[in-house]
Amino acid sequence: MFENFEILETINMFRNQHLDVRTITMGINLLDCAAESAETACRKIYDKITKQAEHLVDTADQISREFGVPIIHKRISVTPISLVAGASDIDNYFCFAEALDKASKAIGVNFIGGFSALVQKGFTDSDLKLFDSIPQALAETDQVCASINLASTKSGINMDAVALMGKIIKECAELTKDKDAYGCAKLVVFANAPDDNPFMAGAFTGVGEPECAINVGVSGPGVILAALKEVSGQSLDKVAETIKRTAFKVTRVGQLVAEQAAERLNVPFGTIDLSLAPTPVVGDSIARILEEIGVDTCGAWGTTAALAMLNDAVKKGGTMASSHVGGLSGAFIPVSEDEGMIAAVESGALNLEKLEAMTCVCSVGIDMVAIPGNTPTTIISGLIADEMAVGVFNNKTTAVRIIPVPGKVAGDKVVYGGLWGEAPIMNINLHGSTRFIERGGRIPAPIHSMRN
Repeated sequence: MFENFEILETINMFRNQHLDVRTITMGINLLDCAAESAETACRKIYDKITKQAEHLVDTADQISREFGVPIIHKRISVTPISLVAGASDIDNYFCFAEALDKASKAIGVNFIGGFSALVQKGFTDSDLKLFDSIPQALAETDQVCASINLASTKSGINMDAVALMGKIIKECAELTKDKDAYGCAKLVVFANAPDDNPFMAGAFTGVGEPECAINVGVSGPGVILAALKEVSGQSLDKVAETIKRTAFKVTRVGQLVAEQAAERLNVPFGTIDLSLAPTPVVGDSIARILEEIGVDTCGAWGTTAALAMLNDAVKKGGTMASSHVGGLSGAFIPVSEDEGMIAAVESGALNLEKLEAMTCVCSVGIDMVAIPGNTPTTIISGLIADEMAVGVFNNKTTAVRIIPVPGKVAGDKVVYGGLWGEAPIMNINLHGSTRFIERGGRIPAPIHSMRN
C-alpha cells in the first residue's frame, strides 16, 4: 500500500516537476519478414508491425488516463533493416524505409527506429546498401530514424565506416537543408549500442531480443532538481544519496507503466531505461542540476565530476527499483534539448571539447549538436572517431548525433521545436585529421576486451 504522502509526492512530480514517461517503445523482431522479393519483404514488414502494434497507442493512452501518468511518445523499434533486407533483390533500401514510415503512421506512433546496421567489425553487402540509402530515407520519410553501430569494446572501431559516416551525415544535411538539416537529427552513430534502447534516434531491436517486447523510457530531470534544492549546502554524500533515492521513485513509475503495458498487450516486459532526458522546458534541464550541485555554469571546471556523480547515482537508484533496468540509463546531455546547455553554449562556458570530456562519464555522447554547414567531412569523421574511442576504451555506450546546418555559422541558431528543441551553432576546431581518417581499416579492440 502507498502512504498518502507518497501519492501526493508523485502527483507533485507530474504536475510541477516535469516527471513523465518519455516513451513506451515496442520492439518487434522482423527477421521472419526477409524475402527474395523486396516487394514481398516490405509487405510482410508492414503487415507484421501494424498487427503486432495495433493496440499500442490506445493502450498507452488508457494507462495514462487511469494512472494519471503523462506518456509523451509511443514508438516502435525493429530489427536492423540491413539484416532483414539482405536477402532481397534490390540495391537501394529506400522502399524498406517507406514501409516502416507507412506502418508507423498507420498505428499512430511518433517514431520508428531500426533503419540500422551493425558494422563494428566490418561491412556486409547489405550494410553498404543501407548506408547508401540513409540520406534519401531520412529526407523523404517523416518518422523513420536510423542508427549505425560503428564500434564495440569487443571488436574495436571500424574506421572505414567512420569515414563513410562523415560523408553520409553531410549528404543528409544537404538533402534536408530546407529544414535546417533535420534529417541529421534522426541519425545517430554508436559505440557499444544497446539492443533494448527505447530512445530515438538510436532505438533498434537486437537479434538477442524476443519476438516482441515493451521497453519504457522514464525521464525526470525536474524531479532530481527539486530534490536537490531541499539539500542545498549539504555535503556531496548527501547529494548523491538524494539523487539515488529520487531515481528510485522515478523508476518505480516506469516499472508500473511497463508492467501494465506488457500485460495488456500480452507481450514480454523488456527493460526500464531510466534516463534523465531533458526537454527545452525551463526546469527540465541536466545543466541546471549540475549548477544546483555547485558548478557556476555547465561547462565550468567541476562539471565532469558533478556529471559523473549524477550519472552513477541515477543508475544505482534505478537498479534498486527494477530488476530489468537497461537501454542507456543515466544522464543525457543533448545540447538542443536542454535549455541550460543552450545557455551555457551561448555564454561561452561550454564548447565541444568540454562536451567530449563530459561524455566520458554520462550515458550517451555528443548529442544534438549543430555545427557550421561547411564543416569538412573528415572533421566530422574525426569527431566521431574520438567519441567512438571514448566508448570502446572505457567499455561504455557512446554516441554522436551531429548536425552540420547548411548556410549557418557559429553563433547562429536553428529551431526544430517539440522535444528536439533549438540548437545554437557551435564552433568546431577545424584542425583536421584527414590522413588519419583516410588510412581506413580497424582500430583493434583494447586489451581489456579479452575477458573470455
